[in-house]
Amino acid sequence: MRALLGLMLGALALSLAAAGPAQAAPVDDARLRGAGQESANWLSYGHDYANQRFSALKQINRASVAQLVPHWIYQTGTSSTLQATPLVVDGVMYLSMPFNHVAAIDAVSGRELWRYEHKRKTSKMCCGPANRGVSVAYGKVFMGTVDARLIALDAATGKIVWDMALVDDTGPSEKTEQLALNDALRGHAATGSTGVGANMAPLAYNGKIIIGITGVGYGLHLEGDRPNAPLGAVVGFAGSYGRPGFFAAFDAASGRRVWQFDTIAKSHWEGEFRSSTPDGEALHRDTEQERRALSKYPDAARHGGGSAWTTPAFDPQTGTLFVGTGNPSPQMDDVSRPGDNLYSVSLVALDAETGKLKWHYQQVPHDVWGYDVASPPVLFDLPSASGVIPAIGQASKMGWFYVHDRRNGALLYKSEPFVPQINLFARPTPEGVRVAPGALGGSNWTPVAFNADSGLVYVAASHSPTRYAVHQIAATADKPALRYSSLEPIDEPNWGTLSAISTREQGRIRWQQKTDQPMVGGVLATAGGLVFAGEGNGFLSAFDADTGVRLWQFQCGAGVNAPPVSYAVNGVQYIAVAAGGNANFGFKQGGALLVFALPKTH
Repeated sequence: MRALLGLMLGALALSLAAAGPAQAAPVDDARLRGAGQESANWLSYGHDYANQRFSALKQINRASVAQLVPHWIYQTGTSSTLQATPLVVDGVMYLSMPFNHVAAIDAVSGRELWRYEHKRKTSKMCCGPANRGVSVAYGKVFMGTVDARLIALDAATGKIVWDMALVDDTGPSEKTEQLALNDALRGHAATGSTGVGANMAPLAYNGKIIIGITGVGYGLHLEGDRPNAPLGAVVGFAGSYGRPGFFAAFDAASGRRVWQFDTIAKSHWEGEFRSSTPDGEALHRDTEQERRALSKYPDAARHGGGSAWTTPAFDPQTGTLFVGTGNPSPQMDDVSRPGDNLYSVSLVALDAETGKLKWHYQQVPHDVWGYDVASPPVLFDLPSASGVIPAIGQASKMGWFYVHDRRNGALLYKSEPFVPQINLFARPTPEGVRVAPGALGGSNWTPVAFNADSGLVYVAASHSPTRYAVHQIAATADKPALRYSSLEPIDEPNWGTLSAISTREQGRIRWQQKTDQPMVGGVLATAGGLVFAGEGNGFLSAFDADTGVRLWQFQCGAGVNAPPVSYAVNGVQYIAVAAGGNANFGFKQGGALLVFALPKTH
């Protein structure tokens, strides 16, 4: 009898193990506020509300990282641009994939627990198939989709709980891709399609889910001239295209929209007609000509743009959300939108309960270079002679790391440039002017990592110059005259930088590593004295956090253009990263999530 009981207990143990990790405490607002202290988990996109992407785990450290090896690999089944931050909650990993499929995975074994296959409402996508992550809270998994929906899944089963449309319509009065039929642009297929989508990871707080829309900047992206090549020219047309972007809060239980902040000012969007950026860089604008043209375009703000590319940071103590906004519409060609185009290309502080504006800082008034505020902002405390300042930093596409007082938005300083700056804010010419950073950045959507002990912020960035030109095509018997502007790739070496910037030394660069290819993915810093980042050539690398020396690297088989994370289960530390490449950069595509550990932990 005792033997039979032992067999029954053994069988029960095996069945429980097969069922996956045990039921854990729910992810509620208290856990989300304390996410930075849960080193075993990765509960939200930036690890915590501050978006610091720092792990206190140190089993994998300077001394042991050379032994790091793959522990398991999950194949998504889709070879496409993979940018997601996987979340880990009490031994379960939640991974969003291209085209908005989602899987729950045993974080120790890599075994799939459930999978959600997204059925799009439309086959057209404005901004590609990539998704940057989910939010896990209140027993649900929340995701914004490429077809402009916000979906809540049951975290235990993957079944849809609710599904809400983010917009009622997705098209402007005339689609920009129609203009590509002009003879001058024939022979170049357009990537994407006019419309609206969402690819940022949502943010959960106080029973609400924050999401924003993309695709409202309205430029035309042309494919490269050879297979697996990076994007060709980015083309912009003056005219009435697009709509304002927005961030919105939804009730997590029902999906009801609670508030909405339009990223384009409803009044006075023309601003002050600034001739320079707020930090004093000349914009080379003809503001008098813009003032004279203002009356010709009275409804320009209705098509204003301002996509939401990045997951906000949140300060629970003041109830403030910090969001970044994209370029105004139409992209690049600015004839039809005189003025500063508020609140595009801005860091914006919002009341988290109402969505009301607290302050904004417009990095580039009247942007024509595609310098979206795309990298997620990071919150930290900044020591000063007068006491600790609650600060916010943002790695810009222009190549500076901006640091503000997050109470009022006052600029405290900007860093030394972390990429070359060539003809910054130059106007286009018919022959074209070489500009760096180009529209890809600088720092693109790539999140930074911050170490509160050292005050160092780690920024991954790109050097990818472009040629900025304006074109005038005369009318013909069957076609009207056409003006457009373009940012075109230049046939010269591109590369990346990984920089350690001291927030306590007015943005001085402590060290910088030059990489073979542009850095588009994200950074992880750990208490083991390491910084992890990937490259488009497929390498995931670990660098010494103090010196920048590369200590370890692994070839993942496809471009590593997603941010790494770290977590622990049963005392074992893991590093996880998605390897799916990036079509826009011409990086080899794939569809794998790789998880690493030290050999002794197998």
